[in-house]
Amino acid sequence: MTIKRIDTGPRMSGAVVHNGTVYLSGQVGTPGESVGDQTREVLRAIDSLLAAAGTDKTRLLSATIWLADIADFSEMNRVWDAWVPKGQAPVRATGESRLAAPGYKVEIIAIAAL
Repeated sequence: MTIKRIDTGPRMSGAVVHNGTVYLSGQVGTPGESVGDQTREVLRAIDSLLAAAGTDKTRLLSATIWLADIADFSEMNRVWDAWVPKGQAPVRATGESRLAAPGYKVEIIAIAAL
């Protein structure tokens, strides 16, 4: 079976397509921006990677969301809820975790069908 890698760098790919499934790496926004702004930026990156793979957010299967501070849950959800298509929400988990750099407030990892 073919494996397609998208936005491949020396450490990781932005997305990998295999067997009809698209796996996205963790997407983060610009450090220092608000959690709402970072979430919007992350969701735009997800839209772009899904389009490059030949699919879109209506085909999302799963999303894992990490927040640097769980107190930002409501603000992140407001942006998420406006973005996710009605009736087509993926399974989802959200947790609190220290992210790769101090200015990151949200990271989203997603899996979608082609």
